[in-house]
Amino acid sequence: MVLGTTSGAGKSWLTTALCRYYSNLGLKVAPFKAQNMSNNARVVEGEGGQWGEIGSAQYFQALAARAVPEVRMNPLLLKPEADTHSQVVLLGQVSAELTALPWRGRSQLVWPQIAAALDALRAENDVVVIEGAGSPAETNLHASDIVNMRVARHAGARCLLVTDIDRGGAFAHLYGTWALLPEDERALIHGFVLNKFRGDASLLAPAPQHLQERTGVPTVATIPMQWHHGLPEEDGVFDDRTLTPGAVHTTVAVVAYPRISNLDEFQPLKNVPGLRLQWVRSPADVAGLRPSDWIVLPGSKATAADLAWLRAQGLDQSIAAHAGRGGTVLGVCGGLQMLGEALIDPEGIDGNGPGLGLLPLVTVFEPAKTVRHTSAAFGSLAGAWAPLSGVAACGYEIHHGQTAQHPAMAAKGDVAREVMPGIAWQNPEGNVLGVYLHGLFEDAAVLHALFGAQAPTLETVFDGLAEGVAQHFAPGVLDALIA
Repeated sequence: MVLGTTSGAGKSWLTTALCRYYSNLGLKVAPFKAQNMSNNARVVEGEGGQWGEIGSAQYFQALAARAVPEVRMNPLLLKPEADTHSQVVLLGQVSAELTALPWRGRSQLVWPQIAAALDALRAENDVVVIEGAGSPAETNLHASDIVNMRVARHAGARCLLVTDIDRGGAFAHLYGTWALLPEDERALIHGFVLNKFRGDASLLAPAPQHLQERTGVPTVATIPMQWHHGLPEEDGVFDDRTLTPGAVHTTVAVVAYPRISNLDEFQPLKNVPGLRLQWVRSPADVAGLRPSDWIVLPGSKATAADLAWLRAQGLDQSIAAHAGRGGTVLGVCGGLQMLGEALIDPEGIDGNGPGLGLLPLVTVFEPAKTVRHTSAAFGSLAGAWAPLSGVAACGYEIHHGQTAQHPAMAAKGDVAREVMPGIAWQNPEGNVLGVYLHGLFEDAAVLHALFGAQAPTLETVFDGLAEGVAQHFAPGVLDALIA
């Protein structure tokens, strides 16, 4: 099991690397995370032949393990819709009953399903690599824990505790986390891992030795900072430090509204030569964009609320001005819904509101959630998106709203070009495209059509991660963990 001293310490990255490392030994491997809080989700195999949702991190971990991703690998997914409210997804399906319950009241109800999912994976695999969440030493959450040490105790897991040394205070984080755990749980910690190290490793002495003297736990790995490992961050975060150096021919500006979702699908664009990804949070961020540059409205877990935020920042005018100059605009899922004329919410699912009016479409929110894999070919597209004409694309859909032509506008002849039935629409000028299909840029044919480029495959990324842990862990440690 991989635990962390904080969120962002490197749990997801290390779990993914270990999945591929053990798979490379010829073992049957599966990942597991009892509870994930993220709006980055993937569509996977569910119970009874249904499609379900799990966190993106466990999806990639399953691929690294050469396993088929499925809902037992992340039995509980919390998708934040507001600062104090999350949609609860249990074994891939939205549960209105659990969503309505308080946090602590929910834990005891879901633990049997979590334990059963873990036990089944353990019975079916040689190795299960478990990821924790946040920190196991949050004393206010310990009594209702269903994702960290309760899982570790249930499985008798051998645990690694990883910390982000680039933040500073790494040894205090490691010692403090260990010290706050009950004695029986401390005994499950088999090694400390220093992640994101920059500098001369010899300068760390004598801290690892002192830490082992106080805890009995060795520091088993010092992993260097890796800006370009190619794996999406768990929360889809990217920044300028991850950019590949070189001349930039196109900027892709992604609007970062508060309830942004599925940002991990843009990871392949970070690896396209000459492409620069940047956040957009204000009109100043898009002031210098050229018509050939993109503005992307990504997915949202609260479309109406994020659209209101976008307007409050003045970004609605900036996006309209960019589109008016012939600038390239892409809306994905919630972003597609924002590009239309109106959001209509008769069931109180998301919220009503006027859209940006860049596509003559209307979205009606419904209680039933569309969750499925989708494969379809683009029809004939115009303008900036013309290279996608006829290209077959694979991806996934996760949305409540259903989108169609605005009837009154259509009656007057103002009709969006439906370039993928029920999934994608384009304005007549050809510069604005809205799609429900997530994962477009993970499709090699789409990348090649748009950029004539091919990003590194996930297989290359996973093997690189496995080679890295093999190199930076002390000899014999990884094999001893599963002995």
